[in-house]
Amino acid sequence: MLNYFRRKRRDHWLAQHPIDDALWLPATTMPVLKNLSVSELARLRELAAWFLHTKVIQASEGIEFSDPMRVILAAQAVLPILNLGFEAYDDWQEIIIYPRPFYADHRHVDAIGVVHESAQLLAGQARGDGPVLFSWNDVMNGPHLDGWNVVIHELAHKLDMKNGGNANGYPALHAGMSEAAWQSAFTAAFADLSSKADAGEHSDIDLYAATNPAECFAVLSEVFFEAPQILQAHYPDVYTQMVLFYKQDTAQRLSPSPYRPISQYSEPSA
Repeated sequence: MLNYFRRKRRDHWLAQHPIDDALWLPATTMPVLKNLSVSELARLRELAAWFLHTKVIQASEGIEFSDPMRVILAAQAVLPILNLGFEAYDDWQEIIIYPRPFYADHRHVDAIGVVHESAQLLAGQARGDGPVLFSWNDVMNGPHLDGWNVVIHELAHKLDMKNGGNANGYPALHAGMSEAAWQSAFTAAFADLSSKADAGEHSDIDLYAATNPAECFAVLSEVFFEAPQILQAHYPDVYTQMVLFYKQDTAQRLSPSPYRPISQYSEPSA
């Protein structure tokens, strides 16, 4: 009953506060949204509106974070949950935007228990304590069907974290999905990517995926939404699991030819 009233309140709010056409229509030209149907775009628009309503977005270092910028971010952010629903991101609230890649503290405990601390230059970060951090320059470079999208990457981590609080490459699977099939597909892909990374071999997929299973899931999520034919060709079992998890068949939707039009979006002022 409580969920029913929540849905009614949400539907009422969405009916009263749609994203304006002047903001929404330019955002829909992003290549990553290519070939979404009319009904899918309508659903994406509602998800984006609710995302902007429920998330606190803080711009740092003097960025003037405009409404068009907010919609560009939101449209990319909700693409992974197009068929998962509003609740998929309901366990976190805050986004912090930097104008460019930023330094963040990194703490690592090695195999013998020694703690190593360092500062890393990052394009994005999904923190276990809540916030998601993005470099705006990298958000702008995200939607070009080249297999690299920082927004999808970091929010894949957030979906991963819903299964116990830590990103480990094993998100909560939907009813009917096989844990054994998921583990088999991703273990084989991670082993292959790790072997290529160790040998210094070329890979059509960013070998940052070989860092750990969590990064493997996040990187392959980027490829699934931007270059799905590459994922199908190299790791067809992973592609099958991604279709089941995200409830989207991206290879059917997207053409195999990546393209990168001249950016039409506003740059941040700093």
